[in-house]
Amino acid sequence: MRLVIARCSVDYSGRLNTHLPLATRLIMLKADGTVAFHRDIQYSPLNWMSPPCSLTREQPDDVDVEDGVIERWRVTHAKTGDALLVRIHEIVHDTAHDLGVDPGLIKDGVEADLQRLLAEQVSVVGDNLTLVRREYPTAIGPVDLLLRNDDGSGTVAIEVKRRGDIDGVEQLTRYLELLNRDPLLAPVTGVFAAQEIKPQARVLATDRGIRCITLDYDEMKGVQSGAPRLF
Repeated sequence: MRLVIARCSVDYSGRLNTHLPLATRLIMLKADGTVAFHRDIQYSPLNWMSPPCSLTREQPDDVDVEDGVIERWRVTHAKTGDALLVRIHEIVHDTAHDLGVDPGLIKDGVEADLQRLLAEQVSVVGDNLTLVRREYPTAIGPVDLLLRNDDGSGTVAIEVKRRGDIDGVEQLTRYLELLNRDPLLAPVTGVFAAQEIKPQARVLATDRGIRCITLDYDEMKGVQSGAPRLF
């Protein structure tokens, strides 16, 4: 990645024409071809060009030279033909770094984590329950968790979400309809489990006989969440 701090102006031409007046900015030139212009009071760039694009250097014309331009950069998008014309008046800093291979963002608390923890702690759902399987297969997709009542009185299908909305309730409803056709599993009751359940989803689930459980991810990991409790 190349980082250039320069006094520059930027003109964009394409679907929309824009102009960044002369100012000192950070120019980021990434290995994939991305070029972005930043100032120090916001996280998003003022303007940018996404790959595939190419950068060429041009000689400043007489007008530019009179205005104090020392370099001209033209960034052109390979597919659309959109272009950025960068007029450099002064380069304050110019450095390049090889950042290597980045492993990417690792998310904590995604649905897979919640599903795994709930499978290990089925007592959160209720007493006298045993895990049958995670990702229990059906003709319309896998049910996140399938539990069996220890007294043989049926099974429990669980849909796990980070944020529970109406679509999740509808999904679980379809699973329940299908699973209850299997005499080896029926009767199958439903549990909608999420870190946050929207009020409309809770109403719909209750109307359909589906129990809702709010999951405390930190507590399930064995970490106190810090949330106030009555008891």
